[in-house]
Amino acid sequence: MDALEYAVQTSEIFVLSDSFLRIKELIDDESSTIDDISEVILIDPALAGTILKLANSSFFNYPGKIDTISKAVLVLGINEVYNLVIAYFSTKAFKECIADQSYLESFWERSVDCALLIKYLGCRLKLRNAERLFILGLLHNLGELVIQQISPDKIVQCYSDDITYLPWNKQRDILGFTYGECSAELLKLWHLPYSLFAPVRSQDEADFSQVNKEVQLLYVAKRIMLQQRIFTKESFQSLIDDEQLALLGIDSDILFEAVNYCDLERLSVLSVLNPGASMIY
Repeated sequence: MDALEYAVQTSEIFVLSDSFLRIKELIDDESSTIDDISEVILIDPALAGTILKLANSSFFNYPGKIDTISKAVLVLGINEVYNLVIAYFSTKAFKECIADQSYLESFWERSVDCALLIKYLGCRLKLRNAERLFILGLLHNLGELVIQQISPDKIVQCYSDDITYLPWNKQRDILGFTYGECSAELLKLWHLPYSLFAPVRSQDEADFSQVNKEVQLLYVAKRIMLQQRIFTKESFQSLIDDEQLALLGIDSDILFEAVNYCDLERLSVLSVLNPGASMIY
């Protein structure tokens, strides 16, 4: 099967709820008001609670108290609240994934790490609305869970801690595509914006002249995460060329700052999006 066929098979298992679809309709409708969107979010108490917890966390570092969904939409903006809605329903959609709990915990830890790293780098480089990058990092590897659901044996085969045979290369050899490409197909089937699934699809493109800054930052953030999680005995430079970092204006100090930020914020984000995983800390 190719990446699309895998995604299609699981798209009926890993589905975004009716509440998400209704919120998406409202956000796409220019005549919708903040109150319209807030009312639909409030129908789902767990969703509303998640948004308020994240909105009041150090992730956004808002100086005041955000105590209503209407204020969250007003202060953070519709697009940012939409990203939080996507994060909530995406993690919820995979609650039924057939896999060992420790594997799932590790998966979400890696995803949250990548999300925090790319968000930090975007903010450090002063990209406009850099918080939006968080969702790219969080969703970049959902294709792994798709493969886990249908062909768990392939997950074992695709694993690599060999710096000379990197995971995405092994995935192409065994599956014919990468987890990132499969992730993009699922996000497309979910009717998520092109601005989300296109960077996810291109996350392993090493030629930075062919991709935009969002893809470049996802490429870097993913490799920092892997260096911290899997290739712990290797340096950052083993996974990222100095020329790529120089093009972005990133040096080793910024990389270490990003890792420190991730270490500080990981628990608070995990405790909201995936409470089970946060219990191990």
